[in-house]
Amino acid sequence: MADYTKAWLDPKSRALLDFAVQVTRKPSAIAQETIDKLRGVGWSDEDLLQAVHIIGFFNYFARLADALGVDAEDFMK
Repeated sequence: MADYTKAWLDPKSRALLDFAVQVTRKPSAIAQETIDKLRGVGWSDEDLLQAVHIIGFFNYFARLADALGVDAEDFMK
């Protein structure tokens, strides 16, 4: 759970997690080829829209908590 790149994952899940990293680190660099690859492994445009919303909200809340010094609950560590 600490590093998805070392876990066994099906290609569809791995592609989405790679996409989540791209959305988090440099969303403006996402190319059409990335979207085509995601579609190719079975993600629909609606799935990708929902994923971007979830990724964005998670990033927002993580940054908010970090900026305010909020500690993670014990079950989250």
